[in-house]
Amino acid sequence: MRFLYVAHRYHTNQAPIMKGLVEHGHEVCFISHYRGEIEDYDYITPVIAGYSVLFNMINWIYVHVFQRKNSKACDMRLKYGFPSPRRIRKIVKKFDPDVMIIRERSVYSIFTCFACRRLGIPMILYNQSPLWEDEIKNDLPHRIVKRLLPSVRITPVMGVKREGKVKEEGAVFVPFVIEPVLPPDEKEWFQNGRISILCVGKYEERKNILMLLEIFADLVNQYNLALTVAGECADHFEREYKERLEKFIEEHKLSEKVSLLENVAHKDMEKLYANADLFVLPSTREPASVSQLEAMAFSVPVICSDTNGTSCYIKEGINGYCFKDNSKEDLRKVILKCVSEPDKLKIMGENSFKEIEEECKFDLYFEKIMQCMKKGGNR
Repeated sequence: MRFLYVAHRYHTNQAPIMKGLVEHGHEVCFISHYRGEIEDYDYITPVIAGYSVLFNMINWIYVHVFQRKNSKACDMRLKYGFPSPRRIRKIVKKFDPDVMIIRERSVYSIFTCFACRRLGIPMILYNQSPLWEDEIKNDLPHRIVKRLLPSVRITPVMGVKREGKVKEEGAVFVPFVIEPVLPPDEKEWFQNGRISILCVGKYEERKNILMLLEIFADLVNQYNLALTVAGECADHFEREYKERLEKFIEEHKLSEKVSLLENVAHKDMEKLYANADLFVLPSTREPASVSQLEAMAFSVPVICSDTNGTSCYIKEGINGYCFKDNSKEDLRKVILKCVSEPDKLKIMGENSFKEIEEECKFDLYFEKIMQCMKKGGNR
């Protein structure tokens, strides 16, 4: 089969899916709006379709004139950016896919869906909104947007099924695809007698890395710990945040205990995951982090906030813990629970690996996509 994917960038969480499709003999074309700082092209190289000349002009004025002090100004393109209709139509027509899977409800997606609909190509929407939501927005603007996009939506985020929660018609849970890498019986724990903690994320305020450092500075006096932070540092806003962290480390004399790495290549992350005894993601407003699942593939227990979309892959006390979002006190509590019981870390790491083996298989993903194709038709 011929699979067309369209997303704002070729995120590393798509690499296992591309690997599975290619190894099973399928053809894949991945259209991205732009090239990210850290991407893995082992199995495919995305086609960078970019934005139209008109939008690039609008975006430049918005970012460099009206919002030049806003670190998130560039994010406007994710929702409102649009491509050259001719270029998108040409790429889609030339590849002639059997199905298109497109990321997010956006103006870019509407343009691309229009091209696919005219060619009779089945379409599936992919986003990270929970399967079970607080509400389904059904006002006129939302109804129009939904009408212009695929009726079938897949998401790797389950959400919490309880009273008051609702599931959108056509929504299907399709788990992330993650390959198991390091079985628990092959993992070397507590190297140099330390419990090694790993954190992965951009150097930005939302990631709460400073909060993690403050907790670490407190606990390192009681336990033999080491902390490694691997983060993306792509602009001056992220550079400034990293400098704040470096200042904190210097002031608290933690340079021998803490390492701040930047822009680590995807292939080089394997060693960091393999050496970790505990993975901690302290961030807030996290749609669905894949880094904690990558850690689980290396038999590492994980901690994340209870609002993180991928917290649904954590079984409390079995393969990790969830803490109350943005609560320094609660995060400290669960980290302390882990570092004070190192033998339990090994058991939780084993359960992490088992979760990846059983719930994040490519075959399960492919089966769900086939079901969605039958369900969605050309809408």
